[in-house]
Amino acid sequence: MHISDGVLSLPVIAAGWIITAALLVITLWWAKKSGGIAEQIPKLSVMTGAFFVASLIHISIGPTCVHLILNGLLGVVLGLLSYPAMFIGLTLQALLFQHGGVTVIGVNTMNVGISALISYAVFKVGYKKAISLPVLGALCGALATIFTVVLLAIVLVTTGEEFVGVAKLAALAHVPIMIIEAIITGFVVAYLAKVKPELLPIYPGDRR
Repeated sequence: MHISDGVLSLPVIAAGWIITAALLVITLWWAKKSGGIAEQIPKLSVMTGAFFVASLIHISIGPTCVHLILNGLLGVVLGLLSYPAMFIGLTLQALLFQHGGVTVIGVNTMNVGISALISYAVFKVGYKKAISLPVLGALCGALATIFTVVLLAIVLVTTGEEFVGVAKLAALAHVPIMIIEAIITGFVVAYLAKVKPELLPIYPGDRR
């Protein structure tokens, strides 16, 4: 998911920055409007650190590589703030370790961040529908990986038809990652629901 500099076309890079800038403004504004950001900073820092470490360790497979993303978990725990969290993590990785390109931070954030926001929405809807929290967490973890791969494939194919093969390989390589992400997110959500439910977007009266 860490696309390097010089891979994507200029229009795709520009579109990634525009979308990311817009979503950063919207998510930060909405999070502030919904209850403030200051009290979320400790949780934001911990989850950003988890994302930073997990996605920094990768395994190369041909022209692509795979690694844990945890964007489904961040989406569930951080909600709207998951997008800024991943922007911070990807920026630090690019600047400190050259893990992913600098010019494509916008695109990389878009790929993992939009998927996190979708997972957050799925979790809130699923919770209201009384879906089991471990199952719901696992579903969010898997869906985040799927949507991330889909966005990555769209970005690559939009750049040029020569990347179709790479996109297919990336999708296949992330099947085991999807399963692992589902297991991790499901277990973490189940654990938090028992010991620290206030970290999850679950509220009394939401269940029907």
